[in-house]
Amino acid sequence: QLQLVESGGGFVQPGGSLRLSCSASGFVLDYYAIGWFRQAPGKEREGLLCFTSSGGSINYADSEEGRFTISRDLAKNTVYLEMNSLKPEDTAVYYCAAHQALFCSITTPEDMDYWGKGTLVTVSS
Repeated sequence: QLQLVESGGGFVQPGGSLRLSCSASGFVLDYYAIGWFRQAPGKEREGLLCFTSSGGSINYADSEEGRFTISRDLAKNTVYLEMNSLKPEDTAVYYCAAHQALFCSITTPEDMDYWGKGTLVTVSS
């Protein structure tokens, strides 16, 4: 069974850091582009970063550049989202998704092939 599972979300104070994990089972990540998305309450889903199947990374959220980074560990079949200097406006459910292509389908996320169920990140004092 093909599955993505996010973990690492939780409650953090402003300025803090979190590392989210996206673990894949049933398929091998190096043939897929993996994207991180988030959806805040009352807002549309937003594409953040993509780890391409060729091993590169792309940041689609200019406002997060420098604060968010994406990485991949093929041995663990896991992609990570490192988030630093968190702000209350980063509060959202964070999702990872896989696309069997070189790049993520950031502008049409419905084209991503597999989705995790999400992990909640709450940034508050």
